[in-house]
Amino acid sequence: MTSLFAQEIRLSKRHEEIVSQRLMLLQQMENKLGDQHTEKASQLQTVETAFKRNLSLLKDIEAAEKSLQTRIHPLPRPEVVSLETRYWASVEEYIPKWEQFLLGRAPYPFAVENQNEAENTIQNEAQR
Repeated sequence: MTSLFAQEIRLSKRHEEIVSQRLMLLQQMENKLGDQHTEKASQLQTVETAFKRNLSLLKDIEAAEKSLQTRIHPLPRPEVVSLETRYWASVEEYIPKWEQFLLGRAPYPFAVENQNEAENTIQNEAQR
């Protein structure tokens, strides 16, 4: 009977050791989980900060680019704008004639007399 009693005491001590070790491991797991949550929150904060910084830098770069573009390519002078407008109006006027010619449905759109007229117009423009 004493041997059973001694074995019972030994098993009870072993049980206490196992329970104690289990509690210690559970505490370590909780601590590690808490550390992981803290680290993850820190990383998330770092990512958000970096994102905001990058967004700010991108806006600054775009503003600088826009500023440089206006300095490099200022708005054209009114004479140039007028010339460009007249050019495109002329192009739009002659598109149907050239289109028919290019499709093979009409003769060359400018006759010799039109060429003389065009030369006179150019000379008149140059004299102004």
